[in-house]
Amino acid sequence: MSVLVTDDGFRADDVKTGFVMLGEAANDVAFLDVPSDTAPKSLEGFCKTAAVIRVDFPSFADGRGFTIARQLRRMGFTGRLRARGQLISDQYAMARRCGFDEVEIGDDLAARQPEADWIYRAKWQDHDYQARVRG
Repeated sequence: MSVLVTDDGFRADDVKTGFVMLGEAANDVAFLDVPSDTAPKSLEGFCKTAAVIRVDFPSFADGRGFTIARQLRRMGFTGRLRARGQLISDQYAMARRCGFDEVEIGDDLAARQPEADWIYRAKWQDHDYQARVRG
């Protein structure tokens, strides 16, 4: 099982149909799974059709997913963007700044890093560089 993390805290996954892996997907797929080693430019055809793109983070030390998210937003993707995998609560603010709407974590990680840890970082706009400069 997994838990979705949003700025409001933990919630259940509302995507009931399965995600399709990038290599098996047509351009009209609604729910797309993207590995962390994907070239962002190869996702351009999905920007107008996908409802949710889920980017894999195989390790909390692997930041390639942040680049994918930023590039997808720059290419015009307006759907839901989900980070999935081994992110930790300390990375939540970065995920949101890069363009992710939500983070999908396993139940085991949710038990080790409870909802309060993630909500603390949900006010990510208040703690960025520009907010401190304007302060």
